[in-house]
Order: sequence, then C-alpha cells, then structure tokens
Amino acid sequence: MSLGETRRLLREFNIRPKKSLGQNFLVSDTLLRAITSAAEIDTKDTILEIGAGLGTLTRALAERAQRVIALEVDERLFLPLRQVLQDYPNVEIVQGNILKIDLAQLLEGPGEVPKEVNYKVVANLPYYATSAILRRLLEAARKPQLLVVTVQREVGERLVAGPGQMSILSVSVQFYGWPRIVARAPARAFYPPPKVASAVVRIDVYEEPPAEVDDVEAFFSLVRGGFAQRRKYLKNSLPPRLELSADQVTSALRRAKIEETLRPQALSVEDWARLYQELAPKLR
Repeated sequence: MSLGETRRLLREFNIRPKKSLGQNFLVSDTLLRAITSAAEIDTKDTILEIGAGLGTLTRALAERAQRVIALEVDERLFLPLRQVLQDYPNVEIVQGNILKIDLAQLLEGPGEVPKEVNYKVVANLPYYATSAILRRLLEAARKPQLLVVTVQREVGERLVAGPGQMSILSVSVQFYGWPRIVARAPARAFYPPPKVASAVVRIDVYEEPPAEVDDVEAFFSLVRGGFAQRRKYLKNSLPPRLELSADQVTSALRRAKIEETLRPQALSVEDWARLYQELAPKLR
C-alpha cells in the first residue's frame, strides 16, 4: 500500500495513528517484499499477523498463504481492514492483544476441533512491546515454526548478538531459535515515520532447545541473576543473587569451564546451560 493510499484510508475513516499503540503503517514495497520473501510462505501455511494495521502486509500474506489470522487490538481499524481485505476470504480479522489472548484458541478458530496447528508469525511489531511479544510466542506451548518480525534496529541487533554483547533478550530468544537480520529499513518505510530505523529479523524456532535444561524457569532465574549486575564479574554478582557462597559459584564456574572473570554478556546460551547444570541442585 502506497503512502498516498495509506493517507487516503486514514482520512476516509477519520483515523489518527496512536503513538500509544506504536501505530506506524508500512508504506514501502521494498520492505514488504523483503518480509514476505524471508517468511518463505507456502500455500499450505497458516500465518499469524500481530498488528494488522491497515492491511498492507495482511493482503500480501493472504495472496500466498492458505490462512491468515490478522490480530488487531484497535477496533477503529476494522472498517478499513475489511475494505482492503474484502477479496480475501482466507483472512480472519480478530480483535485482541497477543499478550492476553488464548493463543491455542486463536489458532484453532471458532468451533473447530482442537488440534496441533503449525504456523508462522509475520508481523511489524509495536516497538514498545517487542520483548514481551517475543517471550509470549517463544514460551508458548504451541510455538511458531518461524517468525519474521520488523523491530527497532537496535533491538534487532540485540537479538542476534553474540558472546561479548549478549543480553537477557538475546539469551531468551537464542535459547528457543536462531535469529538473524534479513533486511534493514529507514524510518520513511512507515507512515507516520518512527524516530528510529527498523530491521527485519527472522527467527527459526528449534524443535528442541540446543541447550540441555530440565527446568526452564530455574535456568532463566540463573540468567536474570547474572544480568542483574552486568558490570560485575559473575563470580561476584551471582552469589548474593542465588544465595550461594562465593566458593560454590567459583567452583561451578570452573567445572563449567567458564572463566571466573567473565561478565554475563560474554556467555553464550550453551555456556549458561553448562553453568546451570553445575548449579541446578542448589537452585531448587
């Protein structure tokens, strides 16, 4: 959808984009092609779009997929959405917040017999809720097989960061999947243009996490404890957070073959998993 068509729809339906909802509508054909290409959409695919907006991306998805679930929290957008998507019976427009909605029920659809649904997520995520939405999807009982999401460029770089620049966000995402930046976009790719540049990130979700962890909640408690004081060495920051002695933590670091003077951002997901294995009996 062009910038002119986007403005026309907003005027026709008397809609002003809400900053509080992170409403920046896609107006770049180049970025649209990059997103749909990265998603490798098949005619048998079920696609969940979060934040359908004015239907620019929704329409492109509907032309390729078997089924598109267009989730939108703002009811003001339903009339223009129905107008844009009137020729696409494979689109289901659903009002709801991805952080609150029953994901399994959303995928099954009304009146359908519960079943496992393989699906992909393709979305331009609201910047303010990116981390929470990714956690919601990756920690769900029914995880998507693939995500292609447009995020703030700085956040995209954090998602794909390697040891030395890791964060809780990068550990959380890389525990569940393989993220990589597949496209970059300037602010003018959206209307109104946000104050920051964007990046399209593809996350291939693992069937099983690459790190052996028997208690995911305890594992991430350890990770959060490590990042609580990211400027400190782990041997100094972990003992008070885990209520363990310095000797216990130092010994665990050595057994896990992790240098005692490393800070949390230096550890990979596999490093954290090895440390968890050494400390697990004491974390329960």
